[in-house]
Amino acid sequence: MPTAREALLRSALAALAERPWSAIRMVDVASGAGVSRQTLYNEFGGKDGLARALMRRETDRYLRGVERLLGERAAAADRLVAVAEWTVGEARARPLLRALLTGCWGEWFPAPPAVRETTAASGVPAQRRADAGPPGTADLVALVRDRSAAALRQDQRDQGQRDQGQREPGQRDPSRGGPSRSDPGRRDQARHDQGRRDPDQRDHGQRAYDRDELLYRCELAVRLALAHLIAPGAESVGPLVRTAVTAPLRVPPRAPLSAPSPRAGAR
Repeated sequence: MPTAREALLRSALAALAERPWSAIRMVDVASGAGVSRQTLYNEFGGKDGLARALMRRETDRYLRGVERLLGERAAAADRLVAVAEWTVGEARARPLLRALLTGCWGEWFPAPPAVRETTAASGVPAQRRADAGPPGTADLVALVRDRSAAALRQDQRDQGQRDQGQREPGQRDPSRGGPSRSDPGRRDQARHDQGRRDPDQRDHGQRAYDRDELLYRCELAVRLALAHLIAPGAESVGPLVRTAVTAPLRVPPRAPLSAPSPRAGAR
């Protein structure tokens, strides 16, 4: 059985599907949830608080869906494509999510005003979080990018550990340069070459390049989904994202296009 707060949020979403926010009365939302109007005001503080709570609910729901798709056992490109396709489908079906992702608000549901600094903090923890405001569009892109990159990096680490466990003792890791301990001749050559190059520095540079490339491709997948949402093309978003995340880069990846704000980073 849903809590009174969840019942009120569902009632507000049901009302919003039929009429614009300006035409929705708090007494009707409370009646639809089967609770008193006073309970609504205790939970949200007012109509603006309810609107902020709806935005927070949609944001959390979306990010949970992203994490669910990223947690599936599939190739990296397949998961990024799945997130992009799901994002487009969900945003088309849920106008509030579309507004959060694109920043395109309207009369049907205008962006609620921020809480005034002079307003006392809500006594409901969930409402205090909602009153802090959802992440902006750029912040939301960065949050999805970072979750995608973290999930894919974890897969790379897990695969590396599995490969290491399957390797025979003394066998050189083919993914890394340098000799194995069982190869004295190559070990001597490595000592000779060490003055010309530092393997640790080389590996650090490669890891930084790989990290930037992964972040770049993950963000590109999200941005292609949002672009397709705003201006749909003749082709579905899936093939576009697959090409973008698998095609060789002609230039080194730049720093990520977006960086979450300190406020969004806490989310």
